[in-house]
Amino acid sequence: MISRADAVLIIIDIQGNLAQAMYDKENLFANNVKLIQGFKALNLPIIFTEQIPQKLGNTLPQIAAELDGINPVAKESFSCWDEKYFKEKLEGLNRRHIVLTGIECHVCVYQTALDLISNGYNVHLVTDAVSSRTPENRQVGIDAIKSAGAYLTSTEMVLFELLRTAADPKAKEFFKIVK
Repeated sequence: MISRADAVLIIIDIQGNLAQAMYDKENLFANNVKLIQGFKALNLPIIFTEQIPQKLGNTLPQIAAELDGINPVAKESFSCWDEKYFKEKLEGLNRRHIVLTGIECHVCVYQTALDLISNGYNVHLVTDAVSSRTPENRQVGIDAIKSAGAYLTSTEMVLFELLRTAADPKAKEFFKIVK
């Protein structure tokens, strides 16, 4: 299970027109917002990236609004791991449970997941918070990431694993997030 002491949320490239072309984009966006709200409620770290933002645009406003005060990591490589600043930021957190979301599942999310796994991280792929332009590519990405050793999870599974008990003082806030 994901632990609060070891978790970090990584959101990959939900930006510009590319994000608008995603399969089932409304759920993609809503579930990422829920995850951000849950991680912020527990004061857990969040890293988010933007693929060549000067060309593809910035993180979508509804996502960026939730990430107020957190700066994106700009990247050119498909895998976040190949970006020096990303790697330094992640390694500086000293956390090993990666809650992974974003786009496109079969490209940037896939390559990042494989690099993280090969570097000793436990990757928890949030299947209802990742997408690609086609449902087929989304599923191929999910299957490949699972085959590489990632754990498949969902937005609510992550949030309730982090919460652990209805007696937690944050429980009411979490119940509002998932509604």
